[in-house]
Amino acid sequence: MRILMVCLGNICRSPLAEGILRKHAEEAGLEWFIDSAGTNGLHDGEPPHRLSQKVAGLNGINISGQRSRRFRRSDMDDFDLILAMAGDVLSDIRDIAGQRFEPSRIRLFMDITRPGEELDVPDPWYGEEPDYHEVFEILNEVCAELVRQQISTTSKLKI
Repeated sequence: MRILMVCLGNICRSPLAEGILRKHAEEAGLEWFIDSAGTNGLHDGEPPHRLSQKVAGLNGINISGQRSRRFRRSDMDDFDLILAMAGDVLSDIRDIAGQRFEPSRIRLFMDITRPGEELDVPDPWYGEEPDYHEVFEILNEVCAELVRQQISTTSKLKI
């Protein structure tokens, strides 16, 4: 499975989500390709925010090698699942993708654990370190559930 995490700048939420999901997938033996992107392109080529890196590191995840990139129209074709961190990000993805927008491949990240509630992952950009820890916990819970759902679906298919 190929999964893309998307937020606004690709330096806070989506790089954390990429690192967290990669760790959960590897621990579960899933051979997923996981990437992240941002819709605004303002931080292209930059590493994740220093507090995203710090919080990830405190949880045994190294995201320092990641570099921000902008969401591309071709991402709609290149990924099986695109997870938007917020409603405004989902709207931006729709605009960027244009004719290639495929609703069946995209959903709000929080819908994995809170379907239909249309919840956003809080953006810690203007916050302090505790905000990054809070976002990490939210992302970790949802990523763990995504892996559990995949394992459950796969095991049901084998029956």
